[in-house]
Amino acid sequence: MKSMFKKALALVLAIAMLATFAACGGTTSYTANNTEFVIGVSGPLTGAAAVYGVAVKNSAQMAVDEINAAGGLNGVKFKLVATDDVHDPTKVAANYASMLEGGMQVSLGTVTTGPGLEYSKLSVEDNVFFLTPSASGDKIPEFDNGYQMCFADGNQGKVAADYVNGLGLKEIGVFYKSDDPYSDGIYKQFKEAINADIKITETVFTGEASDFSTQINTLKDCKFIFMPIYYQPASVFMNQAKDIIAKDAVYYGCDGFDGLAGQFDDFSVIPQEVSMLSHFDSNATEGAAADFIKKYTEKYDAETLNQFGASAYDCVYAIFNAMKAAIDAGTEIDVTISASDLCDILKGQFGGDFSYSGVTGTDIKWQANGYVAKGAIKYVLKTANEE
Repeated sequence: MKSMFKKALALVLAIAMLATFAACGGTTSYTANNTEFVIGVSGPLTGAAAVYGVAVKNSAQMAVDEINAAGGLNGVKFKLVATDDVHDPTKVAANYASMLEGGMQVSLGTVTTGPGLEYSKLSVEDNVFFLTPSASGDKIPEFDNGYQMCFADGNQGKVAADYVNGLGLKEIGVFYKSDDPYSDGIYKQFKEAINADIKITETVFTGEASDFSTQINTLKDCKFIFMPIYYQPASVFMNQAKDIIAKDAVYYGCDGFDGLAGQFDDFSVIPQEVSMLSHFDSNATEGAAADFIKKYTEKYDAETLNQFGASAYDCVYAIFNAMKAAIDAGTEIDVTISASDLCDILKGQFGGDFSYSGVTGTDIKWQANGYVAKGAIKYVLKTANEE
């Protein structure tokens, strides 16, 4: 009798373990009925940062549509699922769960850094591969399932500092947001890489501040102002400072400046030069960037055209090309493949000799830490007004 009880108990425990396994990884059962490869992304589709999220959604969808029209991956099409996190990290867990349960097999992660830090922790538990177009925090690819198509904040800070170091300046101003991981992260790396003989006059803001009179007064004598912040506060600062900061001064930012021009009915009201570190020229007239611009503006509109979208377009194609390269090398990738199994395959590609050329760079490769390796340029959003 005891023997029968033990056998029955063992059977119950085995069934329970199988159920736990299926629910824990989740990916095998979630993808079992997939008829398309499912790509997920969480981003701000509404709210103040929506210009970034909409650009990513539109561009990723455009890439998916093109891939599907060309026959997909060995006849299997792709599907994009985009969820709205309103640039709020507390929204990410629900978005992630809904996409995973909906059959997500690979991801673009998140659009912005704050939510991306949360997404990174969640995705590593299920071993879901993500290649983010624009979540630039240094810790976004902290785990081996995450990669970036954008420059990490540390890379942006270092590259920005390298550029400034070559200008021969004796003094610069800095305006940053100390409670924002994006802004604070870039500035910390910038400060470490800037030449020691360059004097820095820095000023900060926090929260939803909208009156920058104190900061402007601090920087009023600076002819070069580094602003590693997003475009919304940057536009407020520039508008309030237009008659105080010297007209021949230069505002220099990173990818957060993308979308800045759209904040003004007439950008020329700002007399100073406005420029940014970029991997995408939205005024390109030839090459892959120009082709992307033409297709995007014809399908959507110019108002949401920015490097976040261009990077998302490249993310989808890079994932597709990596999957194709794996198949060409003899690896089987079925449409019902689990997210974890696909992650292992993609890690082998992105962590190996795989490279990609597209809209935001040529011969793009990835470092072991998930950071992207590609060139950057200074992109002038507007020149200084002539007197």
